[in-house]
Amino acid sequence: MDTTFTRPNIEKLLLIGVNLALLYGLLCAQSVSVLAENIRIVNGIASPILQGIRNELSLSAELEAKNKLEEFNQQISRKYRYGTICTLSDGLKHIKMTKYYQGRPVRLNVIETDLNINPELKIAPVIASDKLQRKASITSMARKSNSIVAVNGAFFKPQTGCPLGTLMIDGKIYTGPIHNRVAMGFGDDGYEMGRVELNASLKKGFDNIKIDNINQPRMLCTNVIVYTPDWGTYAPCSPQYGIQVAVSGNKVVSLSPARTVIPEDGYVLVGPSSKLGDIKIGDKVNLDIKTSPEWKNVKHIISGGPYLVKDGDIFVDMTAEKLACIGGRNPRTAIGYTKDNHVIIVTADGREGSSIGLTLNELAHLMQSLGCVNAMNLDGGGSTVMYVNGNIVNKPPVKGGIALSNAIGIYR
Repeated sequence: MDTTFTRPNIEKLLLIGVNLALLYGLLCAQSVSVLAENIRIVNGIASPILQGIRNELSLSAELEAKNKLEEFNQQISRKYRYGTICTLSDGLKHIKMTKYYQGRPVRLNVIETDLNINPELKIAPVIASDKLQRKASITSMARKSNSIVAVNGAFFKPQTGCPLGTLMIDGKIYTGPIHNRVAMGFGDDGYEMGRVELNASLKKGFDNIKIDNINQPRMLCTNVIVYTPDWGTYAPCSPQYGIQVAVSGNKVVSLSPARTVIPEDGYVLVGPSSKLGDIKIGDKVNLDIKTSPEWKNVKHIISGGPYLVKDGDIFVDMTAEKLACIGGRNPRTAIGYTKDNHVIIVTADGREGSSIGLTLNELAHLMQSLGCVNAMNLDGGGSTVMYVNGNIVNKPPVKGGIALSNAIGIYR
């Protein structure tokens, strides 16, 4: 066999080597692009081959996306065959239907979405203003966030608009949990649901002071609560025998029993002097805030309560979450997700003859029947409202819906 290293033979050997290398790369990993950059220098021999591979991969990805969309559409058509289905965007559907409970009607609006089909879509909590103690209509919040869909979110204090329970947006915790109620976490790769506790402390030298909550109304005079600029201009009043500690740039700048201005680059601690009395002006401190469970891949969290579905089973823990008073028949809002990461949002109209609302147990069975492996109740009653493409699509007790503290939006 002639093994003379002439240019034609070298080119043949290189071509064989290139083909073997490409085959190996395709079999082993997603390293085609890196391999391409390495072999492009060989007199342009591999360029047509690589371009062909790129075209094949692109066509394959397009076909896979098309198949996923078609599968999603078929699945929705089967699941909601008795409803009116509207396509809002690829992977995003709005369904209107009526179900009967004890022979009486309940008018339902359902959103089902698979964000993996449409990477342009995102889902996250939306707040009424840059300050927590504000309220706005759902239409205003939806337009501000450019949401295609918006629905009322967490419970809130009616007098002020302060969200009650865990609220995190883009990794920033705005408010802490109340009664460790269930919350839903939204990540790029999926969703989480669980009862959330706050794990926070103020570190001063070798001392740790437990932080009981963030930007929440006081429930016990013994609690130490952190108030950030998101709360407003001033921290709320101190408890009896209490003190306010203002921190700016991780340094204590003032101590006072009176209401204190919240530094723009810091926060104010409000609590009993028995817990905060050893802190002095000039002390260096560090605020450490975590949640338990610590959902590391979650970007947004919104609180609800109680659970409706947990790990596929009906689980309505009203008493444990101190929500036993809301179990009756009312307008309802709920959110959950399926085993294949479809998010499902439901509103049920109530308090009228043409739609009588749902009990929490009925709502739980509904969410389970729609395929949710985890689901939770959101604020309901007069707060229940759904916005779709510029319009309120349900019939809230107050036309257009009452002013809300927060919402959940699906937006581009």
